[in-house]
Amino acid sequence: MKRPMRNVSIVIFMMFLSLFVSSTTIQVISADSLSQDPHNVRSAYDGYKVQRGAILVGGKPIAQSVKSDDVYRYLRTYGSSIYSAATGFSSVYQGSTGLESAMDSYLAGRNSSQFFEQISAVLSGVPAQGASVELTIVPKVQKAAWDALGNMQGAVVAIEPSTGNILAWVSKPGFDANDLSVHDGEQSTAAYNELLGKTGNPLLRKTDSELYAPGSVFKILVAAAAFETGKFSPSSNLSNPSKFQLPATNTYIQNSGEGRCGGQKTVSIATALKLSCNIPFAQLGIALGEDTIASQAEKFGFGSIIKTPLSSVASVYPSGMDKAQLGLSAFGQFDVRATPLQIAMISSAIANKGLLMKPNLVQTVLSSNLAVLSAPSPAEQGRPISEKTANALTEMMVAAVESGVSTNGSVKGVTVAGKTGTAQNGPKQPYTLWFTGFAPAENPKVAVAVVIADGGGQGQNGRGNSLAAPVASKVMKAVLGK
Repeated sequence: MKRPMRNVSIVIFMMFLSLFVSSTTIQVISADSLSQDPHNVRSAYDGYKVQRGAILVGGKPIAQSVKSDDVYRYLRTYGSSIYSAATGFSSVYQGSTGLESAMDSYLAGRNSSQFFEQISAVLSGVPAQGASVELTIVPKVQKAAWDALGNMQGAVVAIEPSTGNILAWVSKPGFDANDLSVHDGEQSTAAYNELLGKTGNPLLRKTDSELYAPGSVFKILVAAAAFETGKFSPSSNLSNPSKFQLPATNTYIQNSGEGRCGGQKTVSIATALKLSCNIPFAQLGIALGEDTIASQAEKFGFGSIIKTPLSSVASVYPSGMDKAQLGLSAFGQFDVRATPLQIAMISSAIANKGLLMKPNLVQTVLSSNLAVLSAPSPAEQGRPISEKTANALTEMMVAAVESGVSTNGSVKGVTVAGKTGTAQNGPKQPYTLWFTGFAPAENPKVAVAVVIADGGGQGQNGRGNSLAAPVASKVMKAVLGK
């Protein structure tokens, strides 16, 4: 009799243990992720019982909750489409995206740091109020970036190199989150479906959630990889034919203009970057090898999800390439893909003497009684390149803006370091246009990346210098007060 009782006792104990482990996992370990899951409808409904905290830029709300006359008590409202890539949306029907999702536990008053407020709410019967989140975005810089893109599809990311703080975070086309946050299910769903069908996919953040062929802006990274080996310098010469047959293929590549880049039989790496020569960089990439370039790309952040706290997609440097593919990858073609955030990080590290700071969108999180719950400090992500390499790249990028192919990125009275890119996407497909750089070159206050998709409406006629560089110039001017 004792043995069956013992077995039953063991089974009951194991059941209680399983229940304890699962409930602890749900209530403690997975609480934040479950509350942020857009499919968690109960969490969404509960979120409307409290006044959700505001998202602020320059001290003014760009997203806030106001009282409503229906069962939800509060309606989420948004100030401008300019900030849609940052805020995302919060909808009882469509879930949440952007910072509304990433910072949900704070905004909804459920973060562990708000424990005493939660206890007070239980005892008083008055729902806790969510915390407000102040962003690092600078209003005038954000507006300058938004206006400069005009009707073009694309994105702008501007970063303060010394801190990693994000000064502008723009994705176009944007969207009006008020259309999604309404308390009418049919209206919200109709608006959501309409956005899904719109040209340019407004709901997809082009700042960090869409990958583009980087084209010639990737030459900066390849030059960095070359210098870091210690075997190359800016003055190292490369062969400069008018066309180059890719190894083991019948395919020839040419420079822009289809001649010798600079007119000489050989060209230095510095001149090749200044004039954006494809053939010399293809040969340099083959000489370096896939592993060397991949290692350098990884140090800059390729292959990693970057959290700002928004989660990016990982930029891609392909593996297992033959020499022909490797040559194409060295000037940002083949299967190389990057986000604007990633390209801005490369310029930011160069501007900061080789030290890469973690990009960050959140300045402070304040409770309803104005207590500081979180205030992220500048944090180092790593040192992808030496100060010597950073200085060399800076000089080369300055030359590209002053007398090379990136002249439209200039700012009067300021020394700008920069590089343009015009990436091909296949026969008859519109080009992807880029500019990345920083200013002032001697004491950088801003690093910027601009991408323009769909050829800027000009198909294969647009160029990085004609369309992307002027956008970057206006952003840098806004930061520098020019």
